[in-house]
Amino acid sequence: MIDLYIDPGTGSMLFTIVISAISAVVYLIRILIIKAKNMAGIKSQNERNAKKLPIVIFSDNKRYWSTFRPICEELEKRGQKAVYMTASPDDPALESKFKHIKCEFIGEGNKAFAKMNMLNAGIVLSTTPSLDVFQWKRSKTVDCYVHILHACGDISLYRLYGLDYYDVLLLSGDFQEKQVRELERQRNLPAKEIRMVGIPYLDTMLMHAKNYQKPKTNTTTVLLSPSWGASSLLVKYGETLIDGLVATGYDIIIRPHPQSFTADKETIDRLMSKYPETNKLHWNRDNNNFDVLARSDIMISDYSGIMYDFAFIFNKPVIYTNAQFRKDPYDAWCIEGETWMLSTIRKIGRELSSENVGRVKELIDSCIRDSKQTSAIEDARNETWCNIGKSAELTADYLVEKLAELENKDKSETAKTDNKTDKKAEKKEATA
Repeated sequence: MIDLYIDPGTGSMLFTIVISAISAVVYLIRILIIKAKNMAGIKSQNERNAKKLPIVIFSDNKRYWSTFRPICEELEKRGQKAVYMTASPDDPALESKFKHIKCEFIGEGNKAFAKMNMLNAGIVLSTTPSLDVFQWKRSKTVDCYVHILHACGDISLYRLYGLDYYDVLLLSGDFQEKQVRELERQRNLPAKEIRMVGIPYLDTMLMHAKNYQKPKTNTTTVLLSPSWGASSLLVKYGETLIDGLVATGYDIIIRPHPQSFTADKETIDRLMSKYPETNKLHWNRDNNNFDVLARSDIMISDYSGIMYDFAFIFNKPVIYTNAQFRKDPYDAWCIEGETWMLSTIRKIGRELSSENVGRVKELIDSCIRDSKQTSAIEDARNETWCNIGKSAELTADYLVEKLAELENKDKSETAKTDNKTDKKAEKKEATA
């Protein structure tokens, strides 16, 4: 039997070597694990970036295609890839033949919002309010949410907190920016990016109006275009107003709000039965309202936003009713003073009331003769509709510009992360 003896000095040296070797192996394994995790994280991030949609346009209803169509057409011209997602199975966009814009139906209601809540995109453009308030939540893999207006007027007439959690607002008037900044101040919100672009659908209507040839007639055409509900014209004045209009001898077009046929069915059924179609009275239910607006000389309504379209596009007078307006459900409740729309309608129109409804012909004739209203319409148009004829182009400019900014930011942050990872690994190796 061989007796092995190692002196204390040699044993100590060998022990140190063994421990150092084990430590080195353990450290090497740890470094490899860290690198593997970092590589996996980078790979995962790179995969997400590769699958990220550059621009998504979200429409919760087909009626907003008039806003999005000119924008899509402008992006298509530039060869910019985008995806138009709609919650309407019969959205006209789905029939489009774009090469660079993919249009898809993503389900109705909550199914659509569930899709949007998990979206991976650079930019989301939408007219839909209440982001991160109700069922539509901000996705962690969307870089920027952009809101665009679908009508002229107050930004404060969205429901409470309607635009608080958007990153960017594309607006059409300076007074709107003042309303936004006041709400941000009150709620201690970070300042949103604001860009003045205009109103795409009004630009399209204006282009069509310039090419429209109105049928020749010697008779005044009156368009009765009410909203729906208890305060609507047809519910409030009904037979009294229609009798007065028929008595004028003018051509009368009655265009009820689509919701009237459900919410005010009894009233609509009664009136349509009592006042059937004649060569002087017409009930209109066309999907597209352009033709009926273009051939009418004056509109009677009840604070419906269509009054502003009619006045701004065709420079024609409007008559409105004094409907009761409550600010408390809206952001306007938080802002002192009267809304722009309510103060403006009194400048560009005349009020129909229970006192003068019996003299409606006199009211109509007076409005048509009043040249002051034409001047007031021009002033109101300038206040709420900037960059006339250029809104789609400016919106596309902004989206492309913002997308490039976000992509450069992603590249810069990825490079910084890679650099930090490499330096940490080098430092640990150097101190091993």
